[in-house]
Amino acid sequence: FSGPFTDVVTTNLKLRNPSDRKVCFKVKTTAPRRYCVRPNSGIIDPGSSVIVSVMLQPFDYDPNEKSKHKFMVQTIYAPPNISDMEVVWKEAKPDELMDSKLRCVFEMPNENDKLNDIDASKPAPAVNTSKQDGPMPKPHSVSLNDTETRKLVEECKRLQAEVMKLSEDNRHLRDEGLRLRKVAQSDKSGSPTALALRDNGSNSLPSLLVVIAAIFIGFFLGKFIL
Repeated sequence: FSGPFTDVVTTNLKLRNPSDRKVCFKVKTTAPRRYCVRPNSGIIDPGSSVIVSVMLQPFDYDPNEKSKHKFMVQTIYAPPNISDMEVVWKEAKPDELMDSKLRCVFEMPNENDKLNDIDASKPAPAVNTSKQDGPMPKPHSVSLNDTETRKLVEECKRLQAEVMKLSEDNRHLRDEGLRLRKVAQSDKSGSPTALALRDNGSNSLPSLLVVIAAIFIGFFLGKFIL
């Protein structure tokens, strides 16, 4: 069985009857919960063969653990009249039974094999055999393809729109601050200290938003230019 064993791994057994009589067969295993065998029993005509699929269920493979799983294929000449296979096996005499034992082997693909498969799947690079008269142009240290340029332009537009929105919000907040100042001045019971704190809060918030927007625009514009 070849790994990885994260999914069902199937191995086929080919059983051939070289005799001139019908043969009954049965497949047994020491780990019946780990394997699914189809068909696990049947009859093979003279000179014919049958394919038996052995399906290993997924499990956590440990390379340090030696497999002790075994299979045994039992065969017996089929009697003239077969009515019940279970009765045939129960009444079979030990000297009439023939068996073949098989030991399970687990193999994991090597890392080198994986790398070779990946390299083989890669297309060969194209080679340009045409001669050039002049010297080859030096590659740019940094190059942007059309997709990255388009993304940067769209990001700049989005940031400009956010700046305009922040400016509009700043104007609204400034108007709101003026309105609150007028209300506070008209309110005789208002405290001068509370009024000063309210004015400072209304003026500092728009300024902070403008600074943050300027930092974002400077970062993306600098990235686009470089």
